[in-house]
Amino acid sequence: MANGQWYPPEWPERIRALADGTLTPVAPKRAATVVLLKDTDSAPVVHMLRRRASMAFAGGAYAYPGGGVDPRDDDRHVRWAGPTRAWWASRLGVDETAAQAIVCAAVRETYEEAGVLLAGPAPDTVVGDTTGDDWEADRAALVARDLSFAEFLDRRGLVLRSDLLGAWTRWITPEFEPRRYDTWFFVAALPAGQRTRNASTEADRTVWIRPADAMDGYARGDLLMMPPTVATLRQIGAYATAAEALAAAPERDMTPVLAGAKLVDGELVLSWPGHDEFTKHIPTGGASA
Repeated sequence: MANGQWYPPEWPERIRALADGTLTPVAPKRAATVVLLKDTDSAPVVHMLRRRASMAFAGGAYAYPGGGVDPRDDDRHVRWAGPTRAWWASRLGVDETAAQAIVCAAVRETYEEAGVLLAGPAPDTVVGDTTGDDWEADRAALVARDLSFAEFLDRRGLVLRSDLLGAWTRWITPEFEPRRYDTWFFVAALPAGQRTRNASTEADRTVWIRPADAMDGYARGDLLMMPPTVATLRQIGAYATAAEALAAAPERDMTPVLAGAKLVDGELVLSWPGHDEFTKHIPTGGASA
């Protein structure tokens, strides 16, 4: 492997099946992930977690806190600060109820997997320490889906701080994958007074790392990452502070990136529109279809 691009061994077979019509794509599930940033003297650093090798999807790969949307958060009233649901709907390319659920998922997953909560008792505040037993009990209930995020916010009397998030990009898992996600990527700065911790059962390691250092590790093959993670790191690395990255978010293109695959002269060719560096040519020993 020339770099650390995560590459499932079953892809060639599944791509061939998709090309010959024997594989029907599954519908992607909605998901959200958050690139959590923290300023240092030299450059912003990004919070990343390494997925356990036993995970069915992207095992061993470095990623950001994230996960699926809970449909229970579509309709329930949520105390809300920042841009309106209508604004978020336009930004994310969905309706208002879906926009609420996607933003809730971004904030919930950051809390579930990193212990960081982008919410507060008032529209201009964030909570402080969330490490007590009562907080942990609620976090565990969220992870188990015994409690929806909307219910959690209501019980705690908290306001969701959508103004602390910036929508950055959107990627859809390729059609030949058995597990597919339509994922909205957000950026956020670590709130003052809060600290990250490895709260995820899906990760065996977490790091704060400069985007440039992460990319060096990827180039050496030391850090496994999926194309969306790599692309986002490259983009974030252009900014000198977390605030600069957040300020740039509203102008980002949210057109979904969906990989394509085709058979050409005995090779499977994978490509991601707008991201030529990820193009892969995989020999199959057969003729093109």
